Amino acid sequence: MIRHIARWTLASGLSAMGVLHFTQTRGFRGLIPSWATKATGLDEEGVVIASGAVELALAASLVALPRERRRVGWATAAFFVAVFPGNVQQWRRRWTAPGLDTDTKRFVRLFFQPILIAWALWSTSSSPTANPRRR
Repeated sequence: MIRHIARWTLASGLSAMGVLHFTQTRGFRGLIPSWATKATGLDEEGVVIASGAVELALAASLVALPRERRRVGWATAAFFVAVFPGNVQQWRRRWTAPGLDTDTKRFVRLFFQPILIAWALWSTSSSPTANPRRR
């Protein structure tokens, strides 16, 4: 039950951030490393929109694809790893984004990324007492 709540909470957070990526693109542009635009062929705004779409897709998958729960968890964790360089860049550039308007907030956020990765993996793993057919 706790994993279920944690998974839904994670999906809610991803949904909220995904929507913000569409509605406040300017605030997220400074997080995009130059290598990301080169690798994707998108400009900064395109990368922001694409990452918002990925967040929304992951959020939907966390709740709508119970049989793929583990894979979605790993994909979500991989996404959190992939966006970490942008978080570091935001802190180094002192770029303000929604909810991250001080150096302290931006720095503290860096330590939450490993927690998000662990959360994604834990909330999508099967508990030891779970019904094996539901995995």
